[in-house]
Amino acid sequence: PIMRVLVKFLFSLLLNTVYSSPVENSKATPTPVVLWHGMGDSAAGMTGIEGILKDNIDGVYVHRIMIGANIIVDTESGFFRDTNRQISEVCEMMANDPELQDGYNAIGFSQGGQFLRAVAQRCPSPPMKTLVTFGAQHQGVFGFPNCPGEMVYFCDIVRDLLNYGAYVEFVQDFLVQAQYWHDPLHFDTYVEKSKFIAEINNEKSEKNASYAINLSKLENFVMVKHTEDSMVEPRESEHFEFYVPGQADVILPLRESPIYVEDRIGLKALDEAGKLHFMEVPGDHLQFTR
Repeated sequence: PIMRVLVKFLFSLLLNTVYSSPVENSKATPTPVVLWHGMGDSAAGMTGIEGILKDNIDGVYVHRIMIGANIIVDTESGFFRDTNRQISEVCEMMANDPELQDGYNAIGFSQGGQFLRAVAQRCPSPPMKTLVTFGAQHQGVFGFPNCPGEMVYFCDIVRDLLNYGAYVEFVQDFLVQAQYWHDPLHFDTYVEKSKFIAEINNEKSEKNASYAINLSKLENFVMVKHTEDSMVEPRESEHFEFYVPGQADVILPLRESPIYVEDRIGLKALDEAGKLHFMEVPGDHLQFTR
């Protein structure tokens, strides 16, 4: 029942924004959908989601984001590539895709969720309309307990590098998971050294005012949390919540956090406009039941 309610709600949002304004004497076309996969996956892994969308939205154009020239590079880039560079590459993809110029809806899975949010904040043209994230680490992670699929070798390297030092410069430069590593026990170091998640969440001393302006332009921002998620630590990050700085036990509710109270990236504006949605589904990371 929960999954049916979720699917019905998500499709209602997509369908509300799905039709672009028709040109005179022409048929309205569905708003395109952009998909970004998670760690250990690739654009090829999004074909099933693309099929579901096309079965339910007649004539919809779907853009599956692929980093690099092939699926192998795309998969490796989920572990070893500068995240900020990836965001810039995707912004260029969106700008150069003629099908997206009137706007698009976006769905991000796991780390693809916070990456698409970064696209919305940094690259408002073409405009993102609705953003849906499944199991995204919007406040980063402080733990790497499990790893997806058969990527054991890559996962071992990631753990070794995180243990070596997530905020060591060369690790920050190329290890994707280090770039959204959020250490609440060394909060000042995190704010100073984090090259992606602290920056995109406007936690640096110099704030980027455009982030709040751009994100608040979304028509809807939906965050889906998996209630038994064993990969994201803490799983509350999927709803933009995290540990109170200085410890790793008590979670600070989003609406009491500086990112919301000071509206550093536009979440408060979205919430007050009824455009910020929090949903939960039972199960582990990116696991769904009918």
